[in-house]
Amino acid sequence: MAELTNLESKLAEVLGLASAAKGAAEKVRGMLDEDERDLADRLEQMKDEASETERRCTEVAAQFDGKKTAIVEEGRQTKQEVTEMMQTYLAGESDALDGFEFLTMAEAGEVGHWAILKKLNERAGIVAVGELAEWALPIQERHLSGVLSGSTEIAGREDPNAAAD
Repeated sequence: MAELTNLESKLAEVLGLASAAKGAAEKVRGMLDEDERDLADRLEQMKDEASETERRCTEVAAQFDGKKTAIVEEGRQTKQEVTEMMQTYLAGESDALDGFEFLTMAEAGEVGHWAILKKLNERAGIVAVGELAEWALPIQERHLSGVLSGSTEIAGREDPNAAAD
């Protein structure tokens, strides 16, 4: 398999994170109550945008001669690692707050990865990577803001004096 540069490896990671985000949004959506439709809609939009991000990342990966397979494979490894982390974090949990707390961590990680990819590309100057990062970073920042506000919204309905589960 082709050896990846730092930039190509980071592209693989954001591809894998986008792929994992689809499953995470779906899992947390299933933890919501019926009356949390606005949060469910937010997660559905995030899932759709993660699918579009995954598609765009794969298109950009195809522009790296002979490295698309290696980038996609490293992306799959990242997805697997994040999925395992989610399963560990949410093991036995059915509380929407726990789900949103996980998503807050995950989205913060995505924002960081996209910012790093953008920075790496400042020196590399690959137009397609730059355009992808310029498109994706604001979306990821919005996702982070959305899950953080969802976390605090859910926490605001919790009884702070109730016994923890």
